[in-house]
Amino acid sequence: MATASPPRWGLPQPNALARLARRVRDAVGGTRPQPVEVLPELPVALRRSEVAGPYLEADRSADHGRAGAAATAAMERAVAAAEWWPADIWGHRALWHFEQEGMQLAATRAARLIGEVRLAAGDPSSARRYYAEAISEARDIGAEREEGLAALGMGRAHLQLGDVTSARRLAGIAIDLLERCKAPDAELAAARELRGEEKEAR
Repeated sequence: MATASPPRWGLPQPNALARLARRVRDAVGGTRPQPVEVLPELPVALRRSEVAGPYLEADRSADHGRAGAAATAAMERAVAAAEWWPADIWGHRALWHFEQEGMQLAATRAARLIGEVRLAAGDPSSARRYYAEAISEARDIGAEREEGLAALGMGRAHLQLGDVTSARRLAGIAIDLLERCKAPDAELAAARELRGEEKEAR
């Protein structure tokens, strides 16, 4: 039986190498140059949507924090409607703007949410790259809740790919992290449910 091919996405995975280079420059006190990378133009269908106004206004004024927040809101709205392609586009824009502003926690969360979008859209292989990025970034900044949620997402991706052992191991890691930071009960319950998954992949 043929498996469905994953959806085609509009933007690539986050550039971890460029981000690491920026962190090193910051640590040694170097002057951060103006970023040379630019976002592609927002697709017309999204530019004309009702959620685009606040984002476009913030983007025009290079208010990266506000633009990132507006893009995140647009992504969450698209997710609620199960519109994965727009959600992915908005998620990448949020990630880019938060990175330009040096908002590490917000950027980490954005990378994780892109993973959530791709997992929900049926592309667990692609989702794993974003979860891995979020785990690495969260560990660097000591954001245990984000690291735990990204580990949980990574576990779910492994389960979709048929790797039950890795899924349960990642669920255990997520539980440890989420318990340590006193995360909400619903997040802990989700991790415990994944760790207790006994079904064998077919």
